[in-house]
Amino acid sequence: MTPNAAMTIAGSDSGGGAGIEADLRTFAAHRVHGTVALTAVTAQSTVGVTAVAALEPEMVVTQIRTVLDDIEVTAAKTGMLARPRTVEAVASLAASGELPLLVVDPVLVSSTGHPLMEDGGVSAYRDSLIPFATILTPNLREAALLLGVPVEELGTLPAMADAARSLCDLGATWVIVKGGHLIVGGATERRSPDVVVGPGGLTELEGARVETGNDHGTGCSLAAACAANLANSVAPLEAISQAKAFVARALAGAASWSIGHGHGPIDHLGWGPDAIEGP
Repeated sequence: MTPNAAMTIAGSDSGGGAGIEADLRTFAAHRVHGTVALTAVTAQSTVGVTAVAALEPEMVVTQIRTVLDDIEVTAAKTGMLARPRTVEAVASLAASGELPLLVVDPVLVSSTGHPLMEDGGVSAYRDSLIPFATILTPNLREAALLLGVPVEELGTLPAMADAARSLCDLGATWVIVKGGHLIVGGATERRSPDVVVGPGGLTELEGARVETGNDHGTGCSLAAACAANLANSVAPLEAISQAKAFVARALAGAASWSIGHGHGPIDHLGWGPDAIEGP
């Protein structure tokens, strides 16, 4: 059977843990053919980002349209877009119907604090791209930046739910505010809950917290898994739930790996000794 196709519009991670490299492995794990529109090249490793070179928005659009002229892409996701003009260019394609079932991962800053978006990016996301998001996938820091509030204000599940509702008000159909940096439960019960808001109301997605330093690229991978599920005709809420489970399995599979000296990659393809079968 011919696989469905999805597209990632994102930057490259030279360390291989995040960006288009993680997206393509995630697509492959879901038996989806991955296509790419590269937005930027980064010099990075498991330790951090040292340099970013962004492509011109016109080249990003040319990549997208060249692929779409030939291949039926049934879902797409954005990652690092690097420039506000690129955000606006992708939004224009979405507005014209060229990017159906769009998952927006609003990548603004790396986990080590390196800026991954030029000035004006937050406004570009809010005003241009978020209204066309089928699923929006911010972590706590990204949600705070998009809403203009201190991240400390999002430190509870009710606050996360309010943030998700506010982001839906910007036009996204579904919003998942990821609680990966939120510690819930005691020493014997540490959980990693996410909050989802959409047409069906509020859903809290529970999950056991995987204690590991190998967590580089989890945000990219969750958004890519959402897009892969949408490409395979999975309904949005179930696509999000399955994506969360996929990332949890990938974290568990890589928990004992030792790749690099910082935050290592996750196990997209089920190689690890603790991997659980399935995507």
